[in-house]
Amino acid sequence: MKIRLIFSLLCLSLLSCGDDKMPKPTGQLSLEYPPAKYMKFSNSCGFDFDKNELAEVKTTSNCGLEIHYPKMKATVYLTYKPVQSNLDKLLTDAQKLTYEHAIKANDIAEQPYINLDNKVYGMFYQVGGNAATNAQFYATDSTKNFVTASMYFYSKPNFDSILPAADYIKNDMRKIIESIKWK
Repeated sequence: MKIRLIFSLLCLSLLSCGDDKMPKPTGQLSLEYPPAKYMKFSNSCGFDFDKNELAEVKTTSNCGLEIHYPKMKATVYLTYKPVQSNLDKLLTDAQKLTYEHAIKANDIAEQPYINLDNKVYGMFYQVGGNAATNAQFYATDSTKNFVTASMYFYSKPNFDSILPAADYIKNDMRKIIESIKWK
């Protein structure tokens, strides 16, 4: 009986030993998106541009546009305003909107944009860090037309998590500013 008890305890102790369970390290998503294909987008406002085929455009009031990226849970908001002796105010408002994100931003990089052939002049802003928007721009012909654009995600900003989607949409925003044609 003693041998049986010792044998049972020995078997039980051998079976109960095993690898300690370790928590898995936090993983990062590997997000990849298909190459962008662009098509011309026309509207009844004062400009046309090229947009990504994956994006869905919704027209809002006063020539505003919402360019939705459902798979990335993001939207680029485009606002059109006519220039009527108010160019200084429009420029100041666009710059102010960008620099309101300086509180959360790590940095804000400005890239001037000039297209003499199409008379498009503007500024492209890249906002680094956990700011609400990661990219913005404004474009104008300085006489009749003024457009601003801002990118927003439908979640709390976490720059590391949204970086692949933010980079993808930034490229689309660059394509928009580069392809603007005034009517």
